[in-house]
Amino acid sequence: MSVAFITLFLALLALVAQAGVLVALVLWFGRSSPALGRWGKSLRDSVAPQAVPMALAVALICTLGSLYLSEIAHYVPCKLCWYQRIAMYPLVPILLAAALRKDNRVAPYVLPLTIVGGLISAYHLLLERFPQLEGAASCDPDNPCSAILLVRFGYLTIPTMALSGFALITVLVLVASSRADPYDRRLGDSVSGQA
Repeated sequence: MSVAFITLFLALLALVAQAGVLVALVLWFGRSSPALGRWGKSLRDSVAPQAVPMALAVALICTLGSLYLSEIAHYVPCKLCWYQRIAMYPLVPILLAAALRKDNRVAPYVLPLTIVGGLISAYHLLLERFPQLEGAASCDPDNPCSAILLVRFGYLTIPTMALSGFALITVLVLVASSRADPYDRRLGDSVSGQA
């Protein structure tokens, strides 16, 4: 498969991620509306049981996509790309462990990484749009963070795709956490068994 095909596929997945985040935001801000509230609750109840495995799939695709872009397509990652990778890559084993354990209480472990990674992605986007903001010491002059290596659909760049992934993982983890039991079931079962 060609680089053009793979980057188009990754860009399409980023569009799907953005649509999912947009739907979540509309439902969150419109939750006071009875119709949107019911629809949002129904959607959350149907997505929540699979939210952690879905977040794992997003993190894995982001990780493999970034590795493809650097190792096969030979796009050299800048310093901010590396920082985004540092935030994304650990999400795969964390979410894998949570998915295998069917543990929805991963927000304390995942959200710091997605928030930091998302902020780095947003800053990277800012540098792409306003290259004059990039200071001489911030990035490698031979590989500036303001360089745009890839553009799809007129606005999707590598940091935009990363931000889309971080945002969707955040939404999915919050959905999973909203359905998590406040107490560990095993602990509750052992306590009730002793009584």
